[in-house]
Amino acid sequence: MFPINLTLVITAFLTNLITLPFPKKITYENSKNILLTGGKMTKSLQLARSFHRAGHKVFMVETHKYWLSGHQYSKAVKKFLTVPAPEKDPEGYCQSLLDIVKREKIDVFIPVSSPVASYYDSLAKPILSPYCEVFHFDTEMTKTLDDKFSLCEQARVLGLTAPKVFLITSPGEIINFDFSQEQNPYIIKSIQYDSVTRLDMTKFPFEGMKEYVKKLPISKERPWVMQEFIKGQEYCTHSTVRDGEIRLHCCSKSSPFQVNYEQVDNPEIFQWVQKFVKELNLTGQISFDFMQTEDGKVYPIECNPRTHTAITMFYDHPGLADAYLEPGKNQPHIEPLPTSKPTYWLYHELWRITGIRSFNDLTNWLNKVIKGKDAMLDKDDPLPFLMVHHWQIVLLLLQNMVKLKGWVRIDFNIGKLVEIGGD
Repeated sequence: MFPINLTLVITAFLTNLITLPFPKKITYENSKNILLTGGKMTKSLQLARSFHRAGHKVFMVETHKYWLSGHQYSKAVKKFLTVPAPEKDPEGYCQSLLDIVKREKIDVFIPVSSPVASYYDSLAKPILSPYCEVFHFDTEMTKTLDDKFSLCEQARVLGLTAPKVFLITSPGEIINFDFSQEQNPYIIKSIQYDSVTRLDMTKFPFEGMKEYVKKLPISKERPWVMQEFIKGQEYCTHSTVRDGEIRLHCCSKSSPFQVNYEQVDNPEIFQWVQKFVKELNLTGQISFDFMQTEDGKVYPIECNPRTHTAITMFYDHPGLADAYLEPGKNQPHIEPLPTSKPTYWLYHELWRITGIRSFNDLTNWLNKVIKGKDAMLDKDDPLPFLMVHHWQIVLLLLQNMVKLKGWVRIDFNIGKLVEIGGD
């Protein structure tokens, strides 16, 4: 693919040179210095582009392991910096962020957290707050939202629908559970993020359950949840909220491994999120996975107190930066433009060709690619598309090969190799 992608990038550069030989310099009277983390992930690139187009200066951060991020070559990124991995060196991570904030005169820190990092970004909040605005939740709220058990408990306290959920601290609690009294089956999930087991949708009870459960790392130190399995359509959402009000919102049909996003209007989900964030007076970025039953009821199955990749649907929206930065009560929220195309990742779609078994499959695949847009490829900023696929991912693969270390899959969306026990 390298010759094809290189041709695309060169063509885009030449086209821009011919059509805009002297591009106008954007002036913005309230230009701010924005610090984004998560520099290996597409969602961080999307935010960088949106803030850059609004006239802001973007500083992008990643951990030392991902110094090779292809997004650092984006014209939207003024400077790319690396910091220690927060789960390995929390103090060093917070101190490095503080040094960057002071040195680069950062005005607003917006974490684009990985599942592991969102808690540590909350730890950094009181350290950074004297020097810049931190657009993130405090540690207690992050733990509440990120915990699948406390999320459902909190929803019920607020009078919102939620599935039945049980906190599990030993395999015996599942083995001895009386499933005969339940109408729906259950699934189990690790509260601590696990990039591999999170996709396991095994329904309980089943024959051989006892042996299966005993192999899982369930303990008081690493609790799991057993959650009622709700039948229906799955959705994912992203909401940017300030002082309990939604400023930006998007919703898409979803799946356990989601790499396609298309905006859908779902009033029931919006109203659920709206009440939740208002009652808790939240400021930050919050994402949900919902199941909606045939009767229209919505049930949260997971909450992530961080940026969702669905933010890529705002690739052409001029109001994203203001939705994050501008204060003010009772302002209308923004959603993806009606003309915006669904987003996907070309390399994931190319892999899916191997699963095409009929002419109908091929037609659906072609429609998705033709009518959609690659989330990384931007004609005005094409270099990241080349560098992620032919630098970032290639070097990560080579590193694992040299170490004789395996991987589960390549995830171009989050710019990494999914590994057992990985970040």
